[in-house]
Amino acid sequence: MELRINRRALVGLGLAAAVAASSLAVLCTDSGIASSHREAPMTAGLPQIDNTDVYAFVSPDKPDTVTLLANWNGFQEPNGGPNFYPWDPRARYNVKIDNDGDAKTDITYQWTFRDEDKRGNDTFLYNNGPVTSLNDPNLLYRQRYTLKRITPNGTRTLVSDGIAAPSNVGPASMPDYGTLRAQSIKSLPNGGKTFAGQSDEAFFLDLRVFDLLYGGNLSEVGQDTTRGYNVNTIGLQVPAADLALKGDPKRNPVIGICSTTDKFNGSRYVQVSRLCNPLVNEVVAPAGLKDAYNALDPSKDADVAPLIKRVTDPEVARLLEAIYGIKAPATPRADLVEIFLTGIAKQNGPIKADLNSQVLNKDAGKLRPSEMLRLNMSIPPSKDPNRLGVLAGDLQGFPNGRRLGDDVVDIELQAVAGAALTGKLVPGLTDKVDRNDKPFGQSFPYIPLPGNVAVNQR
Repeated sequence: MELRINRRALVGLGLAAAVAASSLAVLCTDSGIASSHREAPMTAGLPQIDNTDVYAFVSPDKPDTVTLLANWNGFQEPNGGPNFYPWDPRARYNVKIDNDGDAKTDITYQWTFRDEDKRGNDTFLYNNGPVTSLNDPNLLYRQRYTLKRITPNGTRTLVSDGIAAPSNVGPASMPDYGTLRAQSIKSLPNGGKTFAGQSDEAFFLDLRVFDLLYGGNLSEVGQDTTRGYNVNTIGLQVPAADLALKGDPKRNPVIGICSTTDKFNGSRYVQVSRLCNPLVNEVVAPAGLKDAYNALDPSKDADVAPLIKRVTDPEVARLLEAIYGIKAPATPRADLVEIFLTGIAKQNGPIKADLNSQVLNKDAGKLRPSEMLRLNMSIPPSKDPNRLGVLAGDLQGFPNGRRLGDDVVDIELQAVAGAALTGKLVPGLTDKVDRNDKPFGQSFPYIPLPGNVAVNQR
């Protein structure tokens, strides 16, 4: 596939992506910016089932595979015992793939968890001695999981008795947490890998954006609000052929990705959380629509007029104008529709570049607009990744998928301000948090190990 994008188109693409993310978020469920950290009224009170981030990228050390990461239960203070941060055994955790562009799920990877609790009435401790392996008898509480791959043609169990890496209790209890993480990585029948367990909160940003957009004068920036916190992570690394339409990533390289959570309500499972592009439900959807977005299937997005309105006329752009005097671009924002609802392709809208729309798949049918994170699996990993992704000419970065190091906040702020249309960045419009405080790994699952130092001691 030929990829030709000029500088102006690159700026438009990256920045518009940010704006679109914000707009879509508004229509769905609560207001936030921590990429679905407490983004909706209902999930704010149910952190175990609250999606916080989704990442999708071509694996840098295995470019014939794709890595998918999804996080839940944000803002975990490391010392939050004695029960720490288990997965909900009455929920289903999903990563969903649409590879033909009809907005319907073609492949679902689904994890369900079950408790193995030996504490009973004998102790309150999570472990009663040092834990050196996942099967160590000193580990009194562990969770096992089943992983299924679900398609219209049937369901296949990939893992039937996996063990999730436990919460990182501390150096006395878990002197070598890296070993526990390594033991929790399971090989899949097709040569892929999966992992479930606690990780470092890798999303870096200054959340004082909610104090009148960084204090009303950009004085409240430079503080990584999520530094020191942990999250629960599900990771999957599979051959690109497992995800592509008709199993052919050369003819059909583009996929759409969303993560959802289903909660058992006593009689059936109901979708209660959804995350596709970062920051959509936080800063785009008004509070009254956020829970509705979390329950919405992407195939219904195009039918929801308030959702489309929030993309074509984003609230954040108007706030930037009111607070900082940065003139809001003219509406409707067709560039944002392309980035967040249809993917980037010359035939889809004003951004004249072929990047990450399923219309680029040779075997795809009619495209239905839907909010999802889209990845072109044919673009190889960048030798020198740039945190601003496509905005900086790095086509492997956001909004073409999302890597752990992509600075989605800065990208989206600039997009909301109109840089996608003008081709010029707004000087100084940044939260000044450019990277995670911990380095990323060089192999799956890449996301850093969870910390065990109290946040208020850092």
